[in-house]
Amino acid sequence: MADTVDTIVQFSGTRRYIVRLTNVSDGTGESGVTKVDISTLTNGKGIAPTALNLESVQWSIQGFTSVSLFWDHTTDDEIVKLAAGNGYHDFSQAGVLKDPRSAGGTGDILLTTAGAVSGATYTITLSFVLSD
Repeated sequence: MADTVDTIVQFSGTRRYIVRLTNVSDGTGESGVTKVDISTLTNGKGIAPTALNLESVQWSIQGFTSVSLFWDHTTDDEIVKLAAGNGYHDFSQAGVLKDPRSAGGTGDILLTTAGAVSGATYTITLSFVLSD
């Protein structure tokens, strides 16, 4: 059996992209799973954005030790590591968390869980600014 996961697009515009990620675990967890494929999005210029920059993240994590998000590059760049519990980070006041655009990879958004147990859950809402 596998974790039951879903990715729900809440908003898709030319400057913003908001997605809600959910998981109900059977204890196996997730490792390096692509949650947002940048090549499927369109920015204000009508083309795939060059980067996804994180504006805010809201989460509710129960049963997992943590959930980590990464930008996909040859050596993946960690965006955030979210601890169990509930929280919200708004990065817009200081700008956004920018994809460093390290060598290789795609810039897709990857997710890895830690400490999965049967019945563990997460709901994570990510708000991105699409880069031209």
